[in-house]
Amino acid sequence: MKTPVASPRYYIGLMSGTSLDGVDAALVAIAPDSQPKLMGTHAAPMPETLRSLLLTLCHAEHVSFAKLAEAEAAFCQLQANAVKALLAQQSMSPHQVSAVGSHGQTIEHAPHGHHGGPAYTLQLDNPSLLAELTDCTVVADFRRRDLAAGGQAAPLAPAFHQALFGRQAGEQLILNLGGFANITWLPSDSAKPVVGFDTGPANVLLDAWFAKHHPGRFDNNGNWAASGNVDTALLERLLQEPFFHQPSPRSTGRELFHLPWLENQLTGNEAPQDVQATLAELTAVSVAQGIQQLPLSRQRTTLITGGGGAHNTYLMKRLAYHFPNAALTSPSAYGWPEDWIEAGAFAWLAHQRLNHLPGNLPSVTGASGPRVLGGVYAR
Repeated sequence: MKTPVASPRYYIGLMSGTSLDGVDAALVAIAPDSQPKLMGTHAAPMPETLRSLLLTLCHAEHVSFAKLAEAEAAFCQLQANAVKALLAQQSMSPHQVSAVGSHGQTIEHAPHGHHGGPAYTLQLDNPSLLAELTDCTVVADFRRRDLAAGGQAAPLAPAFHQALFGRQAGEQLILNLGGFANITWLPSDSAKPVVGFDTGPANVLLDAWFAKHHPGRFDNNGNWAASGNVDTALLERLLQEPFFHQPSPRSTGRELFHLPWLENQLTGNEAPQDVQATLAELTAVSVAQGIQQLPLSRQRTTLITGGGGAHNTYLMKRLAYHFPNAALTSPSAYGWPEDWIEAGAFAWLAHQRLNHLPGNLPSVTGASGPRVLGGVYAR
């Protein structure tokens, strides 16, 4: 007599990263003892008015509560629209979804505190309103429990990387190139801990410098960067930033790497395209330096690259140059297109929360132990 196969449950993950280009919604099916499966996706572009407001809040020294409320309401509506569009696309009702996992929009991330104050991480979100607007149970506020347990609260995606890619034979190396770059090492020996950390900026500086000199939000295929030359003196100055020399666990965000940080390192004589080429080199070099810290067991390593930066042809060429022993591959070979791992991670984290399972990896974040992450807002 065959054992009945458990039906999968469906979760939607929402992610708006530091690039502030929109909200990604991923529908994920999760069944016991099975790899999570991506069922559908929807990308809701960020309106320019909301993007500008969020950027202002990210860099404001004094924040207006009224502006916070305005941004939160608009951001929540954008999230709700993404959920509704995805459900309509899949001909599903809200009650067929076990939960929506909402990351929220990071405004500031300070795991070491600020000027001697307590550690904090702030994601702008309104899960109560999101539950009302979507008629779905919402799981949110994933990061602060890890922070309360002494962790960095980031990166959280490596736990999902383990669930998604850990069934493959041999060690796996996963690189996310979003606003910031983070690396995950899944050792071939399951007794060894997973290692993961932020390596530094990826698209956040490339996009900001491009937008300063061109219409549009990003350097398509890295064509502008490819037209310039790397300024080695500038690169050396940028790499002197103490973050690049910190041991893991480590995480970072816009509070450190932003346009004024870059401009403070410029002499004023640099050609703009050379600065863009140097920023791509900064990302490639800092990723390569991070990989060199890992106890890789093979001469030739598969590097699975995701995030918006994976579409930057010039950046990928520079990464291949600095890590010649890597075989670069797309997560689409495993059923997950480059742009959808982060949103998928928060669908999986919602599943973990509803099933009272840990969502963090202490070996990655530095927390004192595994923790169940997030709060539940029932429909």
